[in-house]
Amino acid sequence: MELKIESASMKHKPNQSQFVADLKRLRRQKLLLLMSIPFVIYVIVFSYLPLWGWLMAFQKYKLGSNILNNEWVGLKYFRELFQDDMFMHVLRNTLAMSIINLVFGFVSSIVLALMLNEVRKVFFKRIVQTVSYLPHFISWVVAANLIMTIFSLDGVVNTVLLKLHLISEPILLMSEPKAFWWMIGLTNVWKEVGWNAIIYLAAMAMINPSLYEAADMDGAGRFRKMWSITLPSMLPLIVILLIMNIGRILDAGFEQQYLLMNTMVVDYAQTIDIFVLKYGINLSRYSFATAAGIFKSVISIILLVMANQFAKRMGQSRLY
Repeated sequence: MELKIESASMKHKPNQSQFVADLKRLRRQKLLLLMSIPFVIYVIVFSYLPLWGWLMAFQKYKLGSNILNNEWVGLKYFRELFQDDMFMHVLRNTLAMSIINLVFGFVSSIVLALMLNEVRKVFFKRIVQTVSYLPHFISWVVAANLIMTIFSLDGVVNTVLLKLHLISEPILLMSEPKAFWWMIGLTNVWKEVGWNAIIYLAAMAMINPSLYEAADMDGAGRFRKMWSITLPSMLPLIVILLIMNIGRILDAGFEQQYLLMNTMVVDYAQTIDIFVLKYGINLSRYSFATAAGIFKSVISIILLVMANQFAKRMGQSRLY
């Protein structure tokens, strides 16, 4: 009997010691916890409290009425959404542009970071960094006007192509329906590649220099060091960012497509966000618009969980 009591008390001691250790850790980090309070409040107010509005998707909502006093219609607006040919059309556009942006954005930012990491002239490196991430701070309103001017009939692109005799007459690329998705991908790279490369450069700065010194002693060149040291060291970060971007696969954008599209490419330019605005909010179909938003959020969560589980099975870093 005494042995049983003693063993039971010994089981509780590790739990108590762990609890005390956690309390001490919280006390040491109390300033960080206090600093995080405004951000927690921000997330609760702007991300969780609005979820109350999801009830509109299951109601025949009338503007200005109490959300609990409307007629409940079940999944009516979800059925309308999935039976709408236009929604399937914009879903195709959203997936196509998201995949193009994902591939182009990832590859270009990693390549730029690798190239900048190999530059030995600090002054030149800083200039390239500044020039590359400066477009990130330009609003899409200004950027769209620049892009339309550059690719206009008398713009820089057509002028250069005519001088090089690559084309016989000017081409209005922004009005080519089949080229619009690729133009979205290229312009998105131009605007965000420098900004996205910053986090990879930060990860490269954390790599142990002794690894490169050992590689130099073995006679490895720059390309071999990038392939065998830099990229494997960045792999956990790349996987984490890839998982997060897969979760945003239905978030192809709004401003970029809305500002760059015209009547010639409207069938290829509309995304889910534009669809919600045009065929939901503008037509006072708030319940229908809410249903489309719920679909987008639920699919994003499912994709995020699936990508995280796949990374876990592959033995890679994951979000949780």
